[in-house]
Amino acid sequence: MSDEEPPWQPPEVVEVPITDELDLHWFQPREVGPVVRDYLHECADRGISPVRLIHGKGKGVARRTVQKELERHPRVVSFRLGGAGEGGWGATVAELDVEPSV
Repeated sequence: MSDEEPPWQPPEVVEVPITDELDLHWFQPREVGPVVRDYLHECADRGISPVRLIHGKGKGVARRTVQKELERHPRVVSFRLGGAGEGGWGATVAELDVEPSV
């Protein structure tokens, strides 16, 4: 038996299907901004709108990050907190501009 550790291997990349809903509970706080940006671009390019971003109720850190990204994103037409059956203030619903730019 050897005392050597096996060589480092990068983590396996897992592709997540793009749908009209993204649950951010699975991401670290530092990942939320970049994940939301990429998700919004993908949804807009694929014609998916509206979208629901589930950030949870908690202390509001993820919600503020999500809404900051939505305010900056060029393809976001509008957004609001979720209503009844949409997650209430634990989710944000955004309308995207899904028309191709010319």
